Amino acid sequence: MKKQMKFALSFCCLLLASCSNTPSEPPETQETTSRENPDVEVVAENLEVPWSINKAGNTIYINERTGGIIKLEDGEAARMDVSLKEPLAQVPEAGFLGFVLHPQFPDNPSAFGYYTYQNSSSPHNRVVVLNLEGEEWEEGETLLDDIPSGQYHHGGRLEIGPDNKLYITTGDATEEDIAQDQQSLGGKILRMNLDGSVPEDNPFGDSYVLSYGHRNPQGLAWTEAGELYSTEHGPSAMDEINLIQAGANYGWPVITGDEEREGMQPPVIHSGNDTWAPSGAAIYENQLYFAALRGQGVKRLSLDSGEVEDVLSGFGRVRDVFIEEEILYFVSNNTDGRGSPSEGDDKLYRVPLSLLSSAAAEE
Repeated sequence: MKKQMKFALSFCCLLLASCSNTPSEPPETQETTSRENPDVEVVAENLEVPWSINKAGNTIYINERTGGIIKLEDGEAARMDVSLKEPLAQVPEAGFLGFVLHPQFPDNPSAFGYYTYQNSSSPHNRVVVLNLEGEEWEEGETLLDDIPSGQYHHGGRLEIGPDNKLYITTGDATEEDIAQDQQSLGGKILRMNLDGSVPEDNPFGDSYVLSYGHRNPQGLAWTEAGELYSTEHGPSAMDEINLIQAGANYGWPVITGDEEREGMQPPVIHSGNDTWAPSGAAIYENQLYFAALRGQGVKRLSLDSGEVEDVLSGFGRVRDVFIEEEILYFVSNNTDGRGSPSEGDDKLYRVPLSLLSSAAAEE
């Protein structure tokens, strides 16, 4: 059943009433900007560890790691029920992670989900179809199961590529060696047809594996030319941005940073001794914007110059970014157990990209 939430409107600022199931009155005065970024609008607040941002027409859908989906439409905010066949695992970083609408949504009222569940021996991840029935989402067909999981490093990003295929990032589940094992689904970027079958042009025959040697990739984005970039968590630091090529080996755990080994691909750029903990990504005009959990904001990589800069800061942990019509949306993740939540966290924000470009030029 859909949980209605009382709603206050202030120039596109949709205020989620509460992270509980019982709506409450929004405060009479609502802070809608960050002191560091006065032009950023708060679109929604009191989210429960939001993970992926989706938009269909004027409706925004955000899934939460705790198992819900938030729908923002026509001045109304509601938390929709999601019926999963298995209970969510309680290990750190696990839960309802990847979520992406079907490319023909809402004509095809379905989506794809990635979640961590606990079986009798250990947690696993699975990719499933989610069907929208009225105002509730229900798990349907399982497309891929038994993706390795552990205490950490679940991967979990789902995206639909320009080729209309489903792309999936998986982590090494803290078992480093599986990233180099082409028979394992862990530490990989996977590619499948929307019906769950293996595309004929995948690089390793009857295998979902597109690339391997990954530690914990959490972001995927394509250029207008169709090039695929991925963000990846490194060990302590050495976080990476990679240009993904079919069949390539990205080196983990054999090489990191500037290290080289024949047959292994180095990153486009890495964070060195700094820690970004990069997550969701989006590309606009050859600029890759990516969420930074430990980096506490949104960063931007110029794909032409190779330079990385901070474009937004002061929001705490940021999990995902989404760009549409020159507007950047992003969600904080300060309630994920590793952040320091402020009042109203977590939140969905929006800001025109033109303001970020102007700020960078002024600096």
